[in-house]
This record gives sequence, C-alpha cells and structure tokens, in this order.
Amino acid sequence: MTEASRKPLRERAYDELRARIVGLELAPGTRLIERDLADELAVSRIPLREALQRLQQDGLVVTVPHQGTIVSPFTADDVRDLFDVRESLEVLAARLAAERADQHGLDKLAAQLDIARRATKRKDKSAIAAANARFHGVIVELAANPLLETMLRPLEARTQWLFHLTKDRDPGVQCREHEELLAAIADHDPDRAAASAFHHVHSGRADSLAMAATWSSTDLDPVQLTRSRRRESS
Repeated sequence: MTEASRKPLRERAYDELRARIVGLELAPGTRLIERDLADELAVSRIPLREALQRLQQDGLVVTVPHQGTIVSPFTADDVRDLFDVRESLEVLAARLAAERADQHGLDKLAAQLDIARRATKRKDKSAIAAANARFHGVIVELAANPLLETMLRPLEARTQWLFHLTKDRDPGVQCREHEELLAAIADHDPDRAAASAFHHVHSGRADSLAMAATWSSTDLDPVQLTRSRRRESS
C-alpha cells in the first residue's frame, strides 16, 4: 500500500485537486462539478466537500451557497496583494534564515537549488515552478520561527500557483537570484540576505502583474459562473 493510498479520502481529494489547480490543469474561473469530481477521484460527496472547504481556506476555490464552486479568479489585485505580503514576510524569513541556519539546513537549501537548476536545464517549466516554490519554502523552514511559518502557510498554495502562472518568466534569472540568496544565507549575513530576498521578490512584481491580465479577469462573477455553467441532469 502506498503512502497516498493510506491517507483519508478527504486528504487524497484535497491533494489531487490542489495539484490540479496549482499546476493549471484547472484554470482560474473553472467550475468544479461535484458529481464529476467524485466519480473521477473515486470518493463520495462528503470527503469531496471537506476537500473543497480546505481549498477555499487556501484561497484556491470560491463556493457560492446553493450554486456551486469554481477555481478562484486570480486577478491583478490579488497578485499585487500577494507581492505586498511576500515583500515583507519573505524578507524577514531570509534574514532569520541567515542568522539561524545550520549546515544541514544549508545543504537542504543547496540541494533544492540544484533541483531547480536541473529543471531549468531541461526547460521543464512546471518542474521549475515547483522547485522554485519549494526553495522559498525551505528558507521559511530555516528561519525557525513557528509564528512566521504559521503566517506564511495560508499563502503557500497561492504562491505556488503564482509561480506556475508566471512560469514563462526567465528561469535563468530566477536561478541566479536564488544563488545570490543562498550565498548570503550561507555567509550568515542577515542584511545581505534580506536585501537579496527583497530584490528577488520585487523583481517579479511588474512582470507578474502584466501576466495577470492574461489568465484572469476582474469581470469574472462567481455567482454568474456557477449559474451559467450548471451541469445538465443526466
């Protein structure tokens, strides 16, 4: 029995749907039809609804009472708000990581960067996005601040989603910026790590805001979407 098969059904449904949304198999604004999803995932409606509730807490779906659920629109305003928070909290995480990381943690961060390098060499955009998101996650772990980790955890899914949505950004530049950030943390230089983290996060703001217009619209109305795309009874 695999580890995935040992998970409760609600966890398996959550993991699968989260991966589909973050990986763009389900685009912003897509209606999620419970009957079809339950059949696809081989679960009943109860664990599926529990999974959808968790996804709503992550900000990945919107549920309209008595209407249905859609993948959340991800607008330019959402992207701006996410960058506002990242430019503060991820800078703090980098500073703390430079102060507190031990050799084991530095090795883990270096290994994650190597995964991103290999994905970049293969030009595997999905793998690049996942590896880069994980690199930022390891920095948060190295910060060794449970409160900071708790504050960033609800943003993790949306940050990974953003990385996939903006995977056409130059991966070589992102790799070089990660190398500079790793070097600052490895040198235990909090000021340089903080400056490097801010530059890295901020450098993606303008391009990401520009890209936001291509994947979502402020005109998306969740209520109208769930009504207009109602599944016909079989």
